[in-house]
Amino acid sequence: MSGHVELRPGAYADSVTLLQVSRAVQGVDGVAAAQVAMATPLNVEVLTQMGFDVPSDATPNDMVVAIRLAVDGSLEAALAGVDAALRDANRRTTEATDVAPHRTTATALRELDGGIVLVSVPGASALVEAMDALDAGRDVMIFSDNVPLPEELALKRCAAERGLLVMGPDCGTAVVGGLGLGFANAVEPGPVGIVAASGTGCQQLLALLSHAEVGVTSALGVGGRDLSTDVRGISTREAMRRLDADPAVELIVVVSKPPAADVADEIRAYAATLGTPVELALLGPGQPDLTAAAEAVLTRLGREVPRWPVTGRVAPATTGRFLRGLFVGGTLCDEAMLVAADALGPVRSNIPLSPDLALGPDLTAAAHTMVDFGDDALTAGRAHPMIDPTLRLDHLARTAADDDTAVVLLDLVLGHGTEPDPGAPLATTVAAIRQPVVIAVVGTDADPQDLDRQVRMLAEAGAEVHLSNAGASRRAIELTEGVR
Repeated sequence: MSGHVELRPGAYADSVTLLQVSRAVQGVDGVAAAQVAMATPLNVEVLTQMGFDVPSDATPNDMVVAIRLAVDGSLEAALAGVDAALRDANRRTTEATDVAPHRTTATALRELDGGIVLVSVPGASALVEAMDALDAGRDVMIFSDNVPLPEELALKRCAAERGLLVMGPDCGTAVVGGLGLGFANAVEPGPVGIVAASGTGCQQLLALLSHAEVGVTSALGVGGRDLSTDVRGISTREAMRRLDADPAVELIVVVSKPPAADVADEIRAYAATLGTPVELALLGPGQPDLTAAAEAVLTRLGREVPRWPVTGRVAPATTGRFLRGLFVGGTLCDEAMLVAADALGPVRSNIPLSPDLALGPDLTAAAHTMVDFGDDALTAGRAHPMIDPTLRLDHLARTAADDDTAVVLLDLVLGHGTEPDPGAPLATTVAAIRQPVVIAVVGTDADPQDLDRQVRMLAEAGAEVHLSNAGASRRAIELTEGVR
């Protein structure tokens, strides 16, 4: 095979567009691998790990085209494929419409009535757009990540003064008025209202409750830092207040990554002042996992707790020493670490439970490890791994090649906004892995990816598939303990 790398200075396309271009080029006859991306430090690192020699003078303002040809491949045909895919992407985004687009958020808001403003721009630019929305008296959902903490605080304090709600930053999932926003699962309306300082934690609850035939009226994301010592639950309180005022909500559930302990106490005290019952699903040492929280919700509603489905069965590991978890969901990664730490001891991670357990930049260690590929540091200049799985798939192959790996634990998150067929590339990689693989598939029967089909693909590839992430984690621990 031969490789080709070239820089295109000043050329720009967003990460999702370049993902589509890369996939189109990979389909060209004679192309063994292709990556077209902006030359951010993270993307350059990924390309280097793939064996491409990226010029040292590459900058984030350069588009890098990296192609590996099969023996019979034509570089001319491959580059023509790149150009054609870029032209097609540009044509789709510049087709004429009857209505000229607004140039700023402020001018758009002067002409449009009502509704939530959704901000999805690079994090460094989110403050201005979100503040324009608040100035217009609108609630705002900030999908953008990498928003500086002081800017989040400024937005939320401004919103609190005006009785408005800031959802986010890094608010990946919401259900408002029956409409899913971001990475939302398709669910029926029902008696539960969710406040979520966690995107995939919210999605796990949506999936489990849907399996138990319990619907959700609203799911208001507030951003993963909202229950931190700095932010102190500003948006969480406003979201709880709104759900308490909604007559359709019979039970409020607050779900979060591990919160600051004193802030969690403040939220418990605030919950006691509301007229609507509140179930707290706040992850942390000694706290119930998300599946236990879903079961508590069902019990409080007087509903039967079902058996959570498991498809496929893997044998215990026979080699290796360590459990290795690779996640697209940060809260699912947190939950798995909390479950595993009780049984296996310390777990190293890029989002560690304590600073002394932090992984280095190569995301590897001679230890039990859990990696969140959706962390801000791994999405700078790249699409989220629920959209672009390249980074995780590459790391998965290297993890499986490590003789110290005993068991592999993964998640796969379905819903609107995510990959249209995420199980297919994952199943291909899983089929080549010799170690036991356990996967939590988070989704509902109404999701566009077809939950049953995704589960079946992964099971046929040799994985054991769970709907409950906590259940998958415990099974992976059991398999790891077997070999130990």
